[in-house]
Parts: sequence; structure tokens; C-alpha cells
Amino acid sequence: MTNSLMKHVGNTPIDASLDALNLEGVARAHWNLPPAKLILQTLLRGEGVLTESGALAVSTGAFTGRSPKDRFLVRDDQTTDRVDWGEINQPMSTAHFTQLHEDLVIHLKGKSVFVRDAAVGADEKTQIKTRVISEKAWANLFVHNMFIRLDAEEVLVPKPEWTVLCAPSFEADPERHGCRQNNVTAVDFTRKIILIAGSAYTGEIKKGMFSVMNFVLPTVHQVLPMHCSSNVNESGDVAVFFGLSGTGKTTLSSDESRMLIGDDEHGWGSDGIFNMEGGCYAKTIDLDAEREPQIFQAIRFGAMLENIGFEANGVTPNYTDSSVTQNTRVSYPIHHIPGASSMGKGGHPKDIFFLTCDAFGVIPPINRLDAGQAMYHFLSGYTAKVAGTEVGVTEPQATFSACFGAPFMPLPPTEYAEMLGERMNQHGVRIWLVNTGWSGGGYGVGSRMKLSHTRSMICAAMAGDLDEVEMHCDPVFGLNSPTTCPGVPDDVLIPRKVWQDSEAYQRTANRLADLFVKNFSQFEHAATPEMMTASPEKV
Repeated sequence: MTNSLMKHVGNTPIDASLDALNLEGVARAHWNLPPAKLILQTLLRGEGVLTESGALAVSTGAFTGRSPKDRFLVRDDQTTDRVDWGEINQPMSTAHFTQLHEDLVIHLKGKSVFVRDAAVGADEKTQIKTRVISEKAWANLFVHNMFIRLDAEEVLVPKPEWTVLCAPSFEADPERHGCRQNNVTAVDFTRKIILIAGSAYTGEIKKGMFSVMNFVLPTVHQVLPMHCSSNVNESGDVAVFFGLSGTGKTTLSSDESRMLIGDDEHGWGSDGIFNMEGGCYAKTIDLDAEREPQIFQAIRFGAMLENIGFEANGVTPNYTDSSVTQNTRVSYPIHHIPGASSMGKGGHPKDIFFLTCDAFGVIPPINRLDAGQAMYHFLSGYTAKVAGTEVGVTEPQATFSACFGAPFMPLPPTEYAEMLGERMNQHGVRIWLVNTGWSGGGYGVGSRMKLSHTRSMICAAMAGDLDEVEMHCDPVFGLNSPTTCPGVPDDVLIPRKVWQDSEAYQRTANRLADLFVKNFSQFEHAATPEMMTASPEKV
């Protein structure tokens, strides 16, 4: 298709052009190509490999993950008093955004682009129609996989509500464009445009629109946006899983006995929860067919792998290969998961799980939280990096990310926490803190919690099997953990019991307690007495 196209939907003429963004100078715009053609375009350009399972594999170049220090929000009348400005939400002037936009347009003249009309949000009342324009065919395939796919009569709309322009070959100028370095993601809530330059990492597209929803849903619709996965059983009981990258959101929500609603981003409104996406974006490092069969089987034609290694034949993925990055990924449409929800919706949650990968090995593997503890741990958003995943990381490092998603939250964290607290109380939700990290010692000493044990604990919690069992109260963290659970050895449930060195355990627990207290000091001004009772105390 050409850059501008007249098409009739019913009796309504639809003008699908790029003129609104002044992109009429591009050489050719490929509109809404099906996955097979996007894959073919990628292969013809020498930008990808078709693996033996039929999935496309690509390299995202210099950037193999998001660059949170290079994300900027335009500061104007709409955002000045609403956004929680700081290191996470960095301001950009309207003038700098305008200059960046103009220079991107000039850069794309004479080039081919790929255009996709899609939507974000499965709830029709709050859904945002979105147009993504990308330099790479495979970036367009990513959008097809991850955003909600529209019916034929819905595409080629003349004026999508939001537009994303992704040009990885353009290098920004910090002085000219008001950014930090040559790559930048800039969001303008007034003009409803996202500009992504200098980075081909597809997660910037996905998280850019998630940031938009995290601003729009609470501000306009009083809907809580959540960085979480979710699933539902045949009885309609919904479970939600919060957690940072690497804690197990995708793995634990992909359960053959339950229907997947979504694996990463949701809203919680008056009717229940809904998926913001139309696909899944799973980590593939150390992916195993036996432990994670649904994800493994989803990697077929239409799926797209990023930055993976290969066996010697060049077409068989080696999921243990982290030579490019630990953050190897795959995107696929949600229907690649058998029995996944086609509607992307569920009722109000019955259980909410906060997932943490505790590399210190002192957080009990499952804990029932009261209201104060739930708010404390939601605002803390704790997990830990392990040695070897980043240059210079030689021992576990605590990571705190408010609401389990601070890099994507434009508003003050306490606003999201208050909305979660209101909904938890209103619907009588059970809240659990689950450690998917280390047991018997920290990283390098103990061992990673067995996935089978974690699944058994979560299943028991959802079935109500832990509601009446005897609880053990951790003396440092004040967490109440069951002393018995079907399918899990009793000793595993109490961290101190599986550490060989009890003094080392106590030192480590006290150290992590100090880190919790130090991090939460930023919220003490808005914290309730109930929240503060959840603060750890050294022994």
C-alpha cells in the first residue's frame, strides 16, 4: 500500500495516511501486513533467522533491554501537577519534543516504514486505539503480537488516539533534544505521541504505551493499572501475580489447569480486571520444555525471539546462552497459549500474589499478608539482582520498585497503592508474598526455590488449604508463613531451618531489614500506622 490510502468501511470513507505526523515524505508505508509478510520482509533484509520451530529470531542491536534513564515525559499544563517528577519521570520541554519530532520526520524521508493499527486495553470503555510506525518489519510483528489485534473494519482509522513512532537508526542529540544520550523515549500526553529513537529494543514500545495507560486510567477513568499477570479457573476465581522481571509472573500464570488472562499488564475497574495486551513477552533464559511447557510450545511460527544464542546448526535456539544478554525474550500472541482467554477479562481477584526473587534467601517462600503488610510490600516492591547478571554485581543486591513497576508509573506511587487498598478491602482479597528466589542460603550458597514447590504453595493458597493451618511469625519481617503445605517439605517453609549457618542467616536477615527500612523512609510521610507496623525489625 502507498503512504496514503482511501478505503471505505461501510458507507464511511477512511483516509489512512501519515500526513498528520508530517510523514508524507517516506518512500513507502507498509500498512498492517500479516505476520507472514512481516517475517518475509525481515528475512529478505537479512535481519532475522527462522528457527527450526518456525519462530523468527532477531537481534535488537546495542540495546537488549529498556533504558529507563532515557525515558522522558513532556512537562506541560496537563502533566506539571500530576506527574511524580524525579529520576524515574524525567521532564522534557515541549520545544525539545517538537524539535525531536521534526528531526525524526526529516530522518525518515525516503525510507520505508511499517504501520500497524492496534489497541491497548481489552476493556472497551477505556481502550486506546494506537498506531505504531516502525522502521523495522520485525518491530511491527512485535506490535502485532503484543497489542490487541483489531478486526478488519477497525483498522486504517484516520485518527488513532495515540501514535508511536519508532526510529532506531536515528541518533538523538542531547543538547538539541533535551535528552541524556543518543537514544531516547519521549512521551507527550497532550499531543498523544511517543517518540522512540536510537534503540531497537521492542520493549520500549510496549512499556511506552503501558506508561500512557498508567497515567490515563487513574486520571480519566478511576481504573487501577497494574504490572501483573493473571489467570482464572473454571469457577471464575481470578488470581493476580505482581512482580518485577525475573520473579516468575509469566511462568506462574501460565498454568495448564487455569486460563491465562494476561502475563504482564492489567487494569482493575468496577467490573473486574482486564488485560491491556494481546500477547505475552516472556524471558527465555534457561527456558525448559518440562518446567515451562506452555511457553516452550508457544514459540512457533508467528512468535519472535530476541537476542538468543543458537546451537551449531544456526537454527536451533540455545536457551542457556546468555552471551548477548540475560534478558533474552520471546513475544507471541496470547492464543499461542492453549485455552488462554480470548476476551482478556476476568472478575475481581480472589487472590493476589506479590512475587519476589530474594537472592539473600531469608524471605519465607509464602506468607499471608494483612492489609498493612500488603500496602507496605506493594510500595516496597522488593526483589534482588544476583551476581553475574550485571557488570560489577558480585553479590546479591536489593532492588526496590514501588508498585512492582516504578519505571512505568507516572503518578506518585501512593496513589496507586491507595487504589489497590480500596479494592482489596472492598472485595475481600487474600494477599500473599511469595519468594521465588533462594532457600538454604543466599545466591552462591543456597539453591533456587524449586518451581514445583512454588506451584504447590500457590495452588494450596488459591484452594484455601492454607487458610486454617498453623502459622509461623518471622521475628525480623513479621511475616506469617504456614508451617505445613501439601507437596512441600515442612523445613522449606521456614528459612532459618534450611540454613546451615544460623548466625549467617541472622546477619543476612538483619541486613535486608535495614535495606527495607531505608527504602520505605521515602513513603513514611504518607504511610498509615497500620503500614508502619509491617516494617521489619532487626533481632
